[in-house]
Amino acid sequence: MPGIIGKKVGMTSIYSAAGKNIPCTVIEAGPCVVTQVRSMDKDGYTAVQIAFGDKREKNTSKPMVGHFKKAGVTPKRFVAEFKDMGEKNLGDIVTISDMFAEGENVDVIGTSKGKGFQGVVKRHGFSGVGESTHGQHNRLRAPGSLGASSDPSRVFKGMRMAGRDGGERRTIQNLEVVKVLADENLILVKGAIPGYNGSTVYIVK
Repeated sequence: MPGIIGKKVGMTSIYSAAGKNIPCTVIEAGPCVVTQVRSMDKDGYTAVQIAFGDKREKNTSKPMVGHFKKAGVTPKRFVAEFKDMGEKNLGDIVTISDMFAEGENVDVIGTSKGKGFQGVVKRHGFSGVGESTHGQHNRLRAPGSLGASSDPSRVFKGMRMAGRDGGERRTIQNLEVVKVLADENLILVKGAIPGYNGSTVYIVK
């Protein structure tokens, strides 16, 4: 699956030809540079490694500095491999105009916003134990019984309880590409994608 690395810019809305307002997410995708080409003879599979975002050399490990110098590029911040990218050579530039066209569907992979330690109402959508009458003054957002008595005398794994929420890798599938601004390296996809503004995302076909 071919793809490209980008950065979430924010959300906006545009009007279609029919006059319908479409909410869109703006992604700055690329330009990415090819830093390694995997081959079947050497690696056992075929893929293309691309990199995105500049990084200072003093903040880059020496093995990665040598890796980037072999490709003839400056150190990069994000690296990812994609398959079915076609014939690519070290140092080639990958842009959104080469990858995507308006009207096709793509999948966007990102990390959702971290919300910290949350209760069951916000984390899992619980309704609370019940109403505030009949002496229940502090049970509106409580989880209720966990269903474990003397048998089995434990809480089963996977029980929906309070805990850390968000901050997980999420994939939003079949988002329509509304507009491609090749000169500005921007792509507009219909709908929302996970992550905060400025977070790294991966766009794949």
